[in-house]
This record gives sequence, C-alpha cells and structure tokens, in this order.
Amino acid sequence: MSHVGVPRGTARKRRSLALLTTGVLTLPVLAGCSSDDGATGATAPQDVAVAGRSMVAEGGTVNWAVDALPTTLNAFQADADATTTRITGALLPTLFPLDAKGRPQLNPDYLESAKVVESEPRQVVLYRLNQQAVWSDGREIGAPDFVAQWRALSGKDSAFWTARNAGYERIEKIERGADDLEVRVTFAKPYADWRSLFSPLYPKDVTGSPDAFNDGARTTLKATSGPFRLRGVDKATGEVTLVRNPRWWGSPAKLDSLVFRAVATGDRTEALAAGRVDVADVDAAAAHRIAQAAGGKGADGQPLAQGPGAGEGPAAALRAWAVAHGSNAKAAAAARAARKKTRAAADAYAAEQAGLRAYVVRKSLDPAYTQLALNGESGPLADDRVRRAVARALDRQELVDTVLRPLGLPARPLGSHLALAGQPAYKDSSDALGGQDTEVAQALLADAGWTPEGAVKKSDGTKAGSEAGKKDAEKEAGKAAKKDAEKEAGKAAKKDAEKKGTGTAAGKAGSTDGKTGDGADRREPALDDGLYIVGDDDKPGDGDPAGGATHVLAPAPAAAFHSSALLRQAGYLSESGISEDVPSRVTAQDKRPGGAAGAYAPAGTAAPAPAADGRRGPLGKDGKPLTLRFVLPSGPGSEPLRSVGDKISAMLESVGIRTEITKVSDESYFQDHIASGDYDLALYSWPATAYPATDDRPIFAKPVPATDGSLLVEQNYTRVGTDHIDQLFDQAVSELDEDAARDLMKQADARIWAAAGSIPLYQRPQLVAANRKLANVGAFGFATPHYQDIGFKKPQAAGAPANKKK
Repeated sequence: MSHVGVPRGTARKRRSLALLTTGVLTLPVLAGCSSDDGATGATAPQDVAVAGRSMVAEGGTVNWAVDALPTTLNAFQADADATTTRITGALLPTLFPLDAKGRPQLNPDYLESAKVVESEPRQVVLYRLNQQAVWSDGREIGAPDFVAQWRALSGKDSAFWTARNAGYERIEKIERGADDLEVRVTFAKPYADWRSLFSPLYPKDVTGSPDAFNDGARTTLKATSGPFRLRGVDKATGEVTLVRNPRWWGSPAKLDSLVFRAVATGDRTEALAAGRVDVADVDAAAAHRIAQAAGGKGADGQPLAQGPGAGEGPAAALRAWAVAHGSNAKAAAAARAARKKTRAAADAYAAEQAGLRAYVVRKSLDPAYTQLALNGESGPLADDRVRRAVARALDRQELVDTVLRPLGLPARPLGSHLALAGQPAYKDSSDALGGQDTEVAQALLADAGWTPEGAVKKSDGTKAGSEAGKKDAEKEAGKAAKKDAEKEAGKAAKKDAEKKGTGTAAGKAGSTDGKTGDGADRREPALDDGLYIVGDDDKPGDGDPAGGATHVLAPAPAAAFHSSALLRQAGYLSESGISEDVPSRVTAQDKRPGGAAGAYAPAGTAAPAPAADGRRGPLGKDGKPLTLRFVLPSGPGSEPLRSVGDKISAMLESVGIRTEITKVSDESYFQDHIASGDYDLALYSWPATAYPATDDRPIFAKPVPATDGSLLVEQNYTRVGTDHIDQLFDQAVSELDEDAARDLMKQADARIWAAAGSIPLYQRPQLVAANRKLANVGAFGFATPHYQDIGFKKPQAAGAPANKKK
C-alpha cells in the first residue's frame, strides 16, 4: 500500500512519524475469513499461507517490494522508515516480537527468561539470554551490548543523534548477573513498558561510539544476529540483499536469500506481472486486477470485461469498423491507427493478466488507523464546542463502510486512540464524545456563537439576532430592492433609447451597473484545481434557476440539549457538570422553557428554524462565515483519502460548516502542513503500538509554550491536550501492574475523545500480493514475520489446505 508523505519508522520509533494513507475503496470482495468480536471491536485475522517447515522447500530467493531503499539501517535515527523496520527484523534481535493480537511475546531464540525480579526500592529486570545467541562475527550477545545501547539512547550524550529516548532515560544502571548469560537492568523510575527496550538490539560496535551510531550504521551492518545476514546494499539496482546466516542457532532460514527491491506503488502491477517481485503491498487497482486475473466470471459464466477496449459494445465496434473501412481515407487511416493502438494495449494488458495469475491477494487489517485531525491551536477549532460539533456531524459508520465493506473486512468504527480492535487494551470510549447527531452539532455551534444571522455583516454595536439587527437587515434588503428596481428601470430606458436611435443618461448608467461595458455578466474566475470551497460550487438551487447563488445548509430545529448531559451519563463529568480536563462551557441545566443553557445562543432560545423553502444558510459570527481549511494530498495514490475527505465535507456542510479544500503534493503534505499546523482539518494515520503509555504520550501531550514564544507540540499535531491526560499517561507508564496500567490508558482515551482533537475513523486495510507458491507470508496484521519460515512450498504441498486462504 502506498505511503503518502513521511513513512513509518521502526517499532520503537514508528510514533515519530505519521502515516498518511487510507485503505483501498474499490476492490471486490475476496475470499477469506473474518470475524467480528463485539466485545473488543471489529477484528480481522492474519491472512498468511501457513505451512509447517517440513512442507517448505530448502533454497530459493524471494524478492520483496518496498517503497524505497532505506535511508538508514539504524532504527533509532529520525529518518528510519518502514523499510528499515522490515530489514532489521530479519537481521537483529527483537526480544519481544508481537503476536497476531499485538501482544509482546518473549522470543526464545534470544531469551530464556526476562522478568521483573524486584520492584522496591528500585525496579529490576533480569534478562537470561539464550546461551547459543551470538553475533554473526562469533561474539556472544551479552551485557556490553545492552550497556552500549542504553548509553547511546539515554539522551545524556548529545553526540548520539537519536530520534527518541523513551524508556532508556529511566535506566539507572546495567550489570552482569550471576554469569555471562544474565543481564541485570535497574531503573531509577518504574517503567511499565520495559519489554519495549532493546528491540532491535544492536551490537556494541554500532552503539558504542557516536561515529558508528550516527554514520557507520546507515549503510551497512558488519555484525548481525538473525536468521539472515546483510550481503549488501546496491543503490544502482535499488536492492538490499540478505543471505542465510551460517551462525544462526535457531531454525535455519529456508531461503538462500531475501531481496528487498525498491518498487514504486504505481509500478507494482507491472513488476508482479513480470515476476520481478514475489511479495508486495498493493493498492486498490493492483489488487482488483489480481482478483480478476484469478478467474473472475460474469453472471453469464464468461470472463469479466476488462482492459483497453473492453467497454466497447457491439454497435460501437461495428461503427468503428465501418469508419476504418469507409470511403473517407483520412478518417479511415485514423480509425485503423486507433484500432491498432487499442489492440496493442489489449495484448499487453492480457499478457500482464496472465502473469498476475501467479499471485493471490492476502487481506487483513493493517496495524494502523486513520483519523480526522482537528487543529485546535487557533481559528474556530480553538473552541472545543466547534470541535465537538464537527465530530457529532460525522457519520463514522458511513465512512468505515466506504473503505472496509467492499473488501469483506469487518466494518466498525474504531473506538480508541490507544489500541486497535483485538488488542487486550482495546475499549470503545467514543461515548465520551457521542455519536452522529445533527441537532446536537447545530446546538453546539449555536452555543459557540456561530449562527445564520452571524454570517451577515451587522452595523457597529448591533448583535446578531437582535431586533435592531433584523431591522437593519430589512433596511438593507429594501435598499437592495430599490437598487435593483433602478437598475431594471435603467435597462428599460436604455433599450427604449436604442430603439429610437438616441441615448439617455439612464440607459448609459444601466449599461455598466454590475456588468462590463458590453453588458455581459462576468462571473468570478474558477478557483485553482488545488482549492475549492464546499458550498461554493455554483450548483443550481430551487430558488436560483441560473445556479448563481451559493448556499450551505443551516441548522434545523432542535430539541433542548445540554452538552454536558451526555458526558455525565457516560461518567466523565461530576454531578456539578464540571471537569478539570473535559473542555466544556456548559455547567448547569437551564430550567427555563424553550431551551437549555449553553446549548443555544442566547441561552434559553431554540436553534434557528430553516427558511420557508427548506434551505439552510451558512453559519457565521460577526459577519465572518464558518469555513474550515481541509488539507488533502493530491497524488494519484491518494484518491481514497480524498474520497473520504469529500464525504466528510458533505457531512459538515449539512450542519452549516463550510470546508475550503486545499490539495497539496504528497511530498509536502505532512511536513509543510500537518507538522507545521497549516490546516484546520486533515486526514492521516498513526501506527498501532503495544506500548501506548510510552509511544502515544507525545501524540496527545498538552502543548507548552517555548521560551521564544512558539508552541512545543512534540507529535501532537492537533495542538489539543489537557493536564489530566498527561497525568494519566505519566501514571500508566510507571504502573507495573498491567491491568491497572490498561485501566489508566482507557481513562486517558475517554478524555482524549472528549477533547475532540482527533476522531479515529477506521483501521486501515492491509492488502498484500504474494506468489501462490510461497508459504508463511502474506498479510501479517499485528504479528512480526518469522523470516526463517518463509519459503516456497514443496511440490507435494501445492494442493494442500495451507495453500488456500482460510
């Protein structure tokens, strides 16, 4: 699947960069199993061609497509990416890889045991290493490697250019245990996520000096310790080649070599068809073509029409033949050339389809979720009521259905910022904010002062919605009507004068009133393709046959609503209605008839009714319309993201919020807009983690002012946070009781929902094209691949159940 903008980093730093892709939207339902667990949310299993090692042949090479060559092989540097993660997973120790449910599990290839042996007065973790564990140069893995990595990543020595220091800065000391196989780690502060440390583990040759750490490990690793070792990085061919590690003490790798080949997303269909790659994450178009090549049939049992010229019916084909053989020589030549070109394209397409029959699409849910981010630093979204209104206007189920249902994947909105469905820590806390409710959204906007009357400029000292304001509006309407009447009179006078061959002052005046000298209507030029405003697209309306007027739907009548009531019912507000961390300007129920305090503006009045024709006007305040800047990527691989964005814009328009959509290049989308805060609304993704107390804190930490007046946001690109959320993260990361730590994270998630800085939408789909002959590879979901088990099935296993999707 393509990654827009900056790709993921390693498992330990993947939170330092956002993911900017969504799933595919048009792939037909593929065969496969799925489950829907009501207790833990919508889940999907791995989709891997499972086979026992005895059924996998020895030898061979697998070519695995990646987005690009890794810029560094040091997973702890800022520019490490998804390819770095993939490669180091096969080369270096991961002490606690994740299982299919995203849970860290002890890796027996490296550890005999690892556990907390003391908690008072200091937390002490004792690692007992596998006595056979050695680096590829023959040196045993031991305490010196742990010490060197701790010192490099602790943050105490600025000479080491590290992306993050989380967890390592809490270590007080590392010692040799009872023998060379024991490593004793003592923490200065309790650290719940200690299993996240030392993965991947680098040899002391890499982490022992700044030069080796900063530069030496970027392009090569002299010593490794996995089922494969690094043969080399070839920039000319765009390949990283791994070969079987002869010193590997575990189950030996089935493959002779594993090659990671840089192939752009748009080129992967061709690369697969030509057999240049065996495994590749694919987009909608490629997955659809592979599904068709597998033998899709139409209702009549015939192959589905596909490829160049496939949509041409018999009548059109007959006409084209007639033109190609007609008496008009020029037209006939052009028609024959076009037919020849179409035939060549069809032949090429058919050849590619034949090559694609060698593959199958494996599908699951990616360990990452897509969210709608709301920038709360400034503008209308700095008001928590407007953010909550945006959230309550969204039909998240409709957005999820658009992305996941066509794939046959479980389609349920994600209910957590800190865990994905299937993980033990998952809990749907979206009730802290509430579901889709148009009337509630309109009430929140009115409470924040955004009303239809506010969109009209008022004279000084006049409040929107007041009687004086209404009189002024009527006066302005009268002036406009009088002006229009004078204009029409002028036109009529001019017309009469022209008939008589003479001009009049009235006619001359009418010739230029609101028009150019020739009397033709000159509309504003079209906006640039990269920018348009939802609601400003000059669509004809019932009251405007010419289609010249712009309108946005305004709030409909709503029953009395108290915005704190739902939060109190969900248990996130005290009976007083006051919470230190849930932003709310509503603190008490207004007992007066006709409304609820804080629900509408002014208090005690109902939301404005729609106009007599049912149309709703745009909302505004002090003559300024409520318009949000919605930034979306413009690249060819970002169509799904833009499709979701268009649906969101339509949902917001229905409550009176206009969206100014700006399309920017994929390359600048994240760095120039998301990270810099140049947006109001945006769509991007975060990867999942087994350690939310550590990895998610920078994403939701409350921004703090810097000494130079700027805002320190860490990775909280929505700029929305509270002290209480920070406190819950701090408590959880120091809580050694796993159940208690999860409860704290669930409390934090509820408050993140209530703050409405980001709205999780769906877990992204994961689509992987894999050679049908391969075993133990596919859509891994959460799980870490077992690279030593990947290989080609033995001939007798070709028809075994393991060769088929579950």
